[in-house]
Amino acid sequence: MSSNTRPLLTYTVLVVIVMIGLGILLAQLTRGYFVNIFEQRIEVESQYFANYIEQYAKDNDVNEAELLDFSEQFQTGMVLISDDGEELINTLEVLPTITDEEKQSIVAQAMESDSVDQEGRIVDNVFYYPVNIDYERIDGTLLLLSPVKSLTNITKNIWLLIGVTLLLGLLAIFFIGFNIFSKYIRPIRSASVVATELAEGNYKARTYEGHFGEAGQLSRSINILARNLQEMTSTKGMQENQLEAVINNMGNGLVLIDEKGYILLVNRAFLETFGGDGDEYISYLYHDAIPHTAIHDTVQKIIMFEETISETFVLPVNINRKHLEVTGAPILSENQKWKGVVLVFHDITELKQLEQMRKDFVANVSHELKTPITSIRGFSETLLDGAMKDEAMLEQFLQIILKESGRLQSLIQDLLELSKLEREDFRLNIESIDIHKLLEDLTPIVKQHAEQKGVKLETDLQGESYIEGDSSRLKQVFMNLLTNAVNYTPEGGTVSVTLEDTKNLTRVSVSDNGVGIPEEEISRIFERFYRVDKARSRNSGGTGLGLAIVKHIVEGHDGTIHVESEIDRGTTFHVEIPKKFTEN
Repeated sequence: MSSNTRPLLTYTVLVVIVMIGLGILLAQLTRGYFVNIFEQRIEVESQYFANYIEQYAKDNDVNEAELLDFSEQFQTGMVLISDDGEELINTLEVLPTITDEEKQSIVAQAMESDSVDQEGRIVDNVFYYPVNIDYERIDGTLLLLSPVKSLTNITKNIWLLIGVTLLLGLLAIFFIGFNIFSKYIRPIRSASVVATELAEGNYKARTYEGHFGEAGQLSRSINILARNLQEMTSTKGMQENQLEAVINNMGNGLVLIDEKGYILLVNRAFLETFGGDGDEYISYLYHDAIPHTAIHDTVQKIIMFEETISETFVLPVNINRKHLEVTGAPILSENQKWKGVVLVFHDITELKQLEQMRKDFVANVSHELKTPITSIRGFSETLLDGAMKDEAMLEQFLQIILKESGRLQSLIQDLLELSKLEREDFRLNIESIDIHKLLEDLTPIVKQHAEQKGVKLETDLQGESYIEGDSSRLKQVFMNLLTNAVNYTPEGGTVSVTLEDTKNLTRVSVSDNGVGIPEEEISRIFERFYRVDKARSRNSGGTGLGLAIVKHIVEGHDGTIHVESEIDRGTTFHVEIPKKFTEN
């Protein structure tokens, strides 16, 4: 059964029960009233009948026709039965509405010993009233019978009236109930359903506002509440999304710790730095989840002094080390109540590396310049002191001065070249280049140098590969790589050049079977002035800037360079350059 119709059905059943009870009560009251009226009337009429019977008993002059006429006038039949059970008078034929069976049944019931008690009764819509007769010639019981169809009609009319009233009442109840339901119950239920959905988090739920009165006001208030909640939720969701986006896209790691020491939040940068998943940190104590004493000390200092603290520490990552600066600040409520700690981790590894590179660069430049300048000055002073008079020594010293000045010139030229490549306004002269032809043009130059050292040069250049780039700069790259390969390959070794062409890339590999590079040194060979074997590098005539220049030129072409090497087995440099140049 629908909850919408249950109240209406309840009220209907209640009204039906009340009306039926009222009908039964009215029927009983009406019956009693009519019985009293009939009894009073019959009682009065019984005196006439008794007097008439008494006269009949005295002179025996009253004939049967007069008795029938008398009964017909009163519409009351009479039966006189002697004490011996003999029927002396019977005028029931004046009552044609009563059948013979009914007459016999009524007379039989009335003549029972416990029924002849001078009290009227109704049997089968017939009212009978017994009267005891005790005259000189007649002793017995006089039964007066009168039909009471009017009572039956009145009872039927009462039930008919009650039925009509009940029908009208039900219609009125239905109309009023539907009106009440539509105007009050339905909007309240609708508002209740919407309130339940709002409580469950569905802030898009709305109720109908076309009602009036307090129900309409309730509906409007519920809808206003729903709209406000939806706006608040939408705003809050946007703010949370924005805050989450900001936190997760921060370049620095972030950790939020509550007042009890449990981690509430970590961002993506923190996980990338320290590793692991968020589930491994959130809801854990900070000193259990983060195994670094420097961080523990920082948090304890913040808690102790309640001020912003900055510390630096080194984080080992595989074979590398990261330099981190952690800045922590206390979180206090408006009433200065302790709420927790926020930690921000700054990765200063690049700054440290740049600082170290600057120091190394200054030291290396000073060292590299000092050697040729010292040589030039020393030999010049020796010549001025008298050695110039010795022609053999003069020529030897001048050769050394020329060599050192040439080395100094190469160093300065490479420094200027590297500085030029690192300038922001540096631009490449982009043109279509056939890499196959470019490498073929370089081969004779390098081959002559290789033959002088007793090194074999092999090439595997297949097909044509056109790319967009700066031909002079790319020649500088491959010339540097080939020269290095020849210089670091012992006599009898082999240097090979391979060209591979793919859909979007051109790959040039320069390999040798020379001295090789230690694994721990590979990541540093592109640094300025960095030398794996310092004595050998200097003797080969290198400035220590060649690979740094190579890396800048390759990256300027949006390309990549990486190294594979094993000690005493050789080294391979792979240069990959996109065929289509993209202006950055």
